[in-house]
Amino acid sequence: MAERRATHTRQNTSLSGSQIISQECSGQLSPKPLSPTELDSVNHQDLETGEPLRPRFKTTCDRFLRRGKKPVGVIQSIKKIYGCSWLNLLLLLTPVAWWAHFDENMVDYHTAVFSLCFLTIIPHECLFDYCGEQMALYCGKDLGDLITITLNNAVEVTLAIILLLKCELKLLQSTITGVVLLHLLLVPGAAFLTGGARIWEQDLHPAHTQLNHTLLTVGVLALLLPASFYAAISGSTSSGISANGELPDLGSGTQTDFLTMSRGLAVLLLLIYICSRIFYHNPPGAGNNSLTHSLTPAELKAYEAKLQEEEPDVNQWVCIGALIINIAVVAVTSEWLVDSIEPVRHVSNITEEWFGLVLIPFVSFSADGAVAAGYFLQKASRRVWYKTKDPEPPNTLAKAEAIDLSIQFVLLWMPVLTLLGWCTGKPFNLLFDFFEVALLLGACFLVNFVTADSKTNWAEGFILLSFYAMMVLCTWYYTGESDVSSLLLCPGQPATDS
Repeated sequence: MAERRATHTRQNTSLSGSQIISQECSGQLSPKPLSPTELDSVNHQDLETGEPLRPRFKTTCDRFLRRGKKPVGVIQSIKKIYGCSWLNLLLLLTPVAWWAHFDENMVDYHTAVFSLCFLTIIPHECLFDYCGEQMALYCGKDLGDLITITLNNAVEVTLAIILLLKCELKLLQSTITGVVLLHLLLVPGAAFLTGGARIWEQDLHPAHTQLNHTLLTVGVLALLLPASFYAAISGSTSSGISANGELPDLGSGTQTDFLTMSRGLAVLLLLIYICSRIFYHNPPGAGNNSLTHSLTPAELKAYEAKLQEEEPDVNQWVCIGALIINIAVVAVTSEWLVDSIEPVRHVSNITEEWFGLVLIPFVSFSADGAVAAGYFLQKASRRVWYKTKDPEPPNTLAKAEAIDLSIQFVLLWMPVLTLLGWCTGKPFNLLFDFFEVALLLGACFLVNFVTADSKTNWAEGFILLSFYAMMVLCTWYYTGESDVSSLLLCPGQPATDS
């Protein structure tokens, strides 16, 4: 592993240290400064082609509005949106789930409502994915990736907001941890495993991956700070522990301290995310973007060229309207799903931690997992029954967008939820259980190590999946820290057992 990373580094380094020093001494790396007129001319030209650069905002608007091109029809757009996947058949369960919510005389009422709402949300996740892909055709790869990532987080964010407003704050913390772990381990692990099955290794964008390492690490370390602070003030290393294994009560003043601390951390995390997006979408230098970087994989450039040539199947305004309707339906369905969680949890004897860390985040993976499983079975059956080889060559570009979803959830949505709790009077803070923080630290270390050389293979994908399975197994027996949970109680809310 170390030798492979060293070889990759040597291949991507054009000048050695001695060459750079000798060229600096000879003046080769110290060109004559340009005059202001020459500098202004260079800043308004493409560095590769020498052609004048168009304003980026104008180029993006022209592309979004499709000036000079025929617009896509409304009827065609609606057909394409709701016919994008066989999973859309589950949309028929939406009125059934809503009817079940109002029919309280139904046998196993809460279980039925939870199951129907769970299944109903799956096709809506699929619709978010498809609409994000279509909007990328109107906005280009950089902005399109941000839109796709945000839409892919839409279901989880909606569930999180409902949990916050319902004051299920401990379950909200577990859900945030579970969503991040799922997008760090399960989703990319499955992508690396299946994508690398027929190829030695797949590539990632080196510059983007390096920035992701830093963002992911600082997001997880931000959760380590309150946990470390709690360990220090609770006297866990010096004070005695009560007979039932709980730490002494820290009082309401401690809750206020952690709320203030968490809100400050939330603001700083938001600033980090905003700055990272500015750097990524508008890096220093005239005409620079993620595709002009010297280490950009050729397939990424080919993908952007494909986006510019490919015609969208959906009208952009119809797509935006469908997204608004989809968000509204998901919000209502999520609220009823949350209402049924507590009764179902008590009936099934599932701990609150396992419910939040594993079951609820799995909603977002269900759609992608079902589509991937169907595609795999179709390919496998075709090769077995018809004795045909797959005509599609293996993809040399690794699918690691899920890691961006985790980074956005930690640096954007978790701080937004913290500040939203402040505005709505909900005492949501960033003091997570030690076990949850340890899981996040372990996942962060493993993912950063796997992607350190900007290359992946199927064996590393299997390792990520194995660690996720370890996490699921250990979480099944974890009941949580009652003292930490007490700091998340809303006024008048009784403490509950996991």
